[in-house]
Amino acid sequence: MIAAVEQMDLRLAEINVRGSGSEQYPPSMMTALLIYCYAHGIFSSRKIERATYRDVAVRYLSGDTHPDHDTIASFRRRNGDLFEQCFVEILAMAGHIGLLKVGTVSIDGTKMAANANKYKSVSYERCEELMRRLEQQVEELVKQAEEVDSTESDAGDRLPEELARHEKLKEKLGKAKAVLEKRARDKAAAEQPAYEAKVGARNKRQGSSKGCHIKAPKQEPEPTDQVNLTDEDSRLMRVNKRSPYIQGYNAQAVVDADGSQLVLGARISTCASDRNELIDDLESIPKQLGNPATILVDTGYENMEQIGQVEQTGATVYCSMGQEREHHQPRYDFKPPKERKPAVIKDPRRQAMADRMATEPARAIYRKRKQTVEPVFGIIKEVLGFRRFHLRGISKVDTEWHLVCLSYNFKRLFNLIANNAAIKTA
Repeated sequence: MIAAVEQMDLRLAEINVRGSGSEQYPPSMMTALLIYCYAHGIFSSRKIERATYRDVAVRYLSGDTHPDHDTIASFRRRNGDLFEQCFVEILAMAGHIGLLKVGTVSIDGTKMAANANKYKSVSYERCEELMRRLEQQVEELVKQAEEVDSTESDAGDRLPEELARHEKLKEKLGKAKAVLEKRARDKAAAEQPAYEAKVGARNKRQGSSKGCHIKAPKQEPEPTDQVNLTDEDSRLMRVNKRSPYIQGYNAQAVVDADGSQLVLGARISTCASDRNELIDDLESIPKQLGNPATILVDTGYENMEQIGQVEQTGATVYCSMGQEREHHQPRYDFKPPKERKPAVIKDPRRQAMADRMATEPARAIYRKRKQTVEPVFGIIKEVLGFRRFHLRGISKVDTEWHLVCLSYNFKRLFNLIANNAAIKTA
């Protein structure tokens, strides 16, 4: 651990350059401390601080020094670029010693809880209603304050605090409303090119714009659109149709399916669906590692536009075209499933993918997906115990997800090296 971190380029680390205030700690020590603790299921900055007193290995890594939880949290929060650089370098190390060769990759996403309560979410309609109600309450409190000022009552000492509380809540709701409005404008801007293309195609067929009833992108939020007051970037989402909603993020991972099971790419999405994530996931793979030749994805990534773009680069995508029966099934299903007629595929691109997946060689290759990417999520959630992000905001959450995957890769690479050494000595 220490030797590997010392070989990394840590010039991106953000530290207190003034040299004043809190005690200074070497970036290499702080980086190794966080990686080791995350790899052993210690995520809270307060628990990491306690581990510097109680855990012998942690005391060794920290040189028997004891950074307080504020210092640990600040270093973790401010050094997203550093963790991404370390993420790339540990993969380069694996490639240098011959344990990583980017050829076949598996891609999947998992839902992770945000550091926010789902009951702190508010809809656009409810936000406007609460703001109107707060304005009325503030007006009433101001009148009460004016009446109290003319008397000698002690109630006047409590009114300013209540006014401040109402104003603070009103400001928070105003920010939430602005976030929803910006989301609607951004969504409309993203949909505008497709809308113009549809209108152009319709006009070309009909010869004029008359009779064109294609709806333009809506610039205003829907009344039911929601935002969380604690973490505005997080979304309500659920793992499957049977699970309850959580306030969280969609954590994406690209995993080497040729044997190492190292995470090659990691990123965070705020969309519960994986349909539009394929290209962004592949772009998260460091350029110096090269491009994969074979890509394995499940049904959730069935976006033939994106799959076509990927295959134009020379890669081959294997995408399941039907719901897999064994995925997310209840354990107490006593009745056999009803037989369903196969859906008629009208899109020739989807039919070509279905024909490809029907061959035995494709099935043999596709079996690697479930054996590679899903165990990674299982280890992160069950073995390491990481199920909830500790930071807020998508940029900081992305930083923590890179730290989690970096810690997993450290642990996985250590086991791969140990297994190879055992095989050679046997």
